[in-house]
Amino acid sequence: MKYPGSLSKSQSESKSQYVDPAWCFSSVRRKIVFFPPLSTVPRMNLSRFFLAALAVGVGASLSAKIITKPIAYEQGGVKLEGFLAYDDAKVSTDNKAPGVLVVHEWWGLNDYAKGRAEQLAKLGYVAFAVDMYGGGISTEDAKKAGELAGQFYGKPLMAERAQAGLDQLLATGLVDTNRVAAIGYCFGGSTVLALAYSGAPLVGIVTFHGALIPASADAAAKNKAKFLICHGAMDPLVNKEAVDAFIKSMNDGKFDYEFASYSGAVHAFTNPDSDKVAAANGMTGKIGYNATADHRSWALMKNFFKEIFSRK
Repeated sequence: MKYPGSLSKSQSESKSQYVDPAWCFSSVRRKIVFFPPLSTVPRMNLSRFFLAALAVGVGASLSAKIITKPIAYEQGGVKLEGFLAYDDAKVSTDNKAPGVLVVHEWWGLNDYAKGRAEQLAKLGYVAFAVDMYGGGISTEDAKKAGELAGQFYGKPLMAERAQAGLDQLLATGLVDTNRVAAIGYCFGGSTVLALAYSGAPLVGIVTFHGALIPASADAAAKNKAKFLICHGAMDPLVNKEAVDAFIKSMNDGKFDYEFASYSGAVHAFTNPDSDKVAAANGMTGKIGYNATADHRSWALMKNFFKEIFSRK
């Protein structure tokens, strides 16, 4: 095979002047870059060759780097530790992106919530996974989780603690403050509802298998966000009565909302660890993973973000 830039036959016959092998592979973003065989490159040009190869590899690496780091902050005298994720090849203080706040399940800020933040970063958003409990506490014990989450329901603290996380997201200087949303799972779904009801500067929220807190007239007056609600149709922890009350409050308050219900899905349907945690806590049949509902709800969220983050 003759590669671009290969030498003539007379040049290539002097084998003592050249080395092998023939090509270079860059795995970043599945990109294959072919170079001339080293046997066709004069020694005097080898340094230039390797510099070119290095530039391709480094450039590709930089174009796909997700930055993640813990962020220490405080609210109400409680020390908190959130998790920031963004793609530094796409986002900078000079090239700001939409921001997304991520609120964890009642288990606390664990690897699942952090993983969702990284997924959002790969989509080009700046994501901040909030710490609602303090000190990055997480658990797999349902009784402990219930105690931790219980201190927030029905109290202003739920929105206040979430707002502290939102403030950290905005303080990065990487976020277009006119394009900010929040997503939440389970307890986190309730939290992003409470945050929106408080009048936080959000253009949208997404809840995944969240406890559905009905909106008051005051919440409807303060809210600035569009809602996407992703619910498990067979969720025994958020029953039909709760769903009906929530939808009535949405209609009464003239909210802009979409309600998606996934057949066969119970509570915590987006978390692949749900079956394991359910078995350990005697909750099998109440919580469980549903791959179809997980994938469909995530796809719906992505389309929702395209709508609310579009520049007008």
